[in-house]
Amino acid sequence: MAASSDHAELSTLRSVLEETTERLVTVADRYRDTEDSAIAGDVDAAERGLIAARRAVDRALRNLAKVG
Repeated sequence: MAASSDHAELSTLRSVLEETTERLVTVADRYRDTEDSAIAGDVDAAERGLIAARRAVDRALRNLAKVG
């Protein structure tokens, strides 16, 4: 069934988004209290985008569960 393979794919992508978000935080933290703190701000913006993407994937997973 397509819904189950799509659920697996979305679950994998959600995990990738979560891991990538954690890695971004690690990078941002290295610059947070330095002369290059603007880098942390840029990376924080990317983090916010990934968090929004992860939430959208979570919604899609919930909706997909209703279909399957």
